[in-house]
Amino acid sequence: MDIVALFAAAKDRPLRDTELAELNAADRGFSQHIGIRFTHVSAERVAAEIPVTQELLQVAGIVNGGVYCSIAETLGSIAGFCAAGGAPVVGLNNNTNFLAACSSGVIDAEATTIHAGRTTQAFEVRCTHRGKLLAVTTLRTMVLSA
Repeated sequence: MDIVALFAAAKDRPLRDTELAELNAADRGFSQHIGIRFTHVSAERVAAEIPVTQELLQVAGIVNGGVYCSIAETLGSIAGFCAAGGAPVVGLNNNTNFLAACSSGVIDAEATTIHAGRTTQAFEVRCTHRGKLLAVTTLRTMVLSA
């Protein structure tokens, strides 16, 4: 199954473990570059784990703020694709607040749907490390017509 078909299937139900494995194996873009591994994908919630590597750190030795923005854009956009039945979405606004620093371990990220309209959508994305909130994002997207 291709990625768009997976997102379309996730409109009505969460992806199964085999489908998540397929998604993680097929992803060769930016999310693979920063190490995102999806653990849950549905129209209401997308969750992932991101290992903190040297490449994600800024000069002070903590995760670069742009990484949190990118995680939010990726997870929220996937939730948007799913909510729109596989139709593409693009970001309109990414408002990320940085609350704590992280320099190692694994970042857990979760996007939840605030609004899934016909043309615009909104998501909240929370990034945590061992239960501590690192960043919270409100992401707005627009559904593109096919």
